[in-house]
Amino acid sequence: MIRKSSASLAAVAMLATVSETAAGGRALECYEPIHRPALYDTVYEDVMLSPGGQVVDYDAPIYGTYQGVEQIAPPRVTYETVPAATRTVYHTVKVDDGGYTWEWRVIHGRKVLCKIWRKARYARVAETVVVRPERARRVVVPAEYESVAHEVLVRPEQVRVREIPPSYGTVARRVVVREGSTSWRRVHIPRHCQD
Repeated sequence: MIRKSSASLAAVAMLATVSETAAGGRALECYEPIHRPALYDTVYEDVMLSPGGQVVDYDAPIYGTYQGVEQIAPPRVTYETVPAATRTVYHTVKVDDGGYTWEWRVIHGRKVLCKIWRKARYARVAETVVVRPERARRVVVPAEYESVAHEVLVRPEQVRVREIPPSYGTVARRVVVREGSTSWRRVHIPRHCQD
């Protein structure tokens, strides 16, 4: 048997022989290739599937409200004006002293100037009098309160760290136990290739 090391020489020899045969020459030696396939096996290995690590969980803070009564304005003192109190009083006053006066008159178709006596005339007039003068009055305004909502922290933010261990698994892998090869074997074919 001719091994791989001499495979190229055998191939050259075969080509030469084929060339001679095609040209009408006689084959002295003949060889056929023998292929040996590669041999594989399955091996199993434990490998790390995940390196593990840490997972951080955050919980947001929780807020609530409560109602409280707060003073929004302190007590204070102000002053307001109280208007004057008035009253209407009526008086009788002389509006004309009366006495002698001259005036034109028509008597029996004749226009004559006459001396006339008139009595005094009086009238009733109204007068507004102040009963109580204007004054300032002290006013005490009490404090003012209002209900107010306050926001308070019920639970602060929470952070939790979880450790995740690495995980392993078994994987199958094909490995070559023996490489494939090709060798040459001398053959005898009657009336073509002689020993």
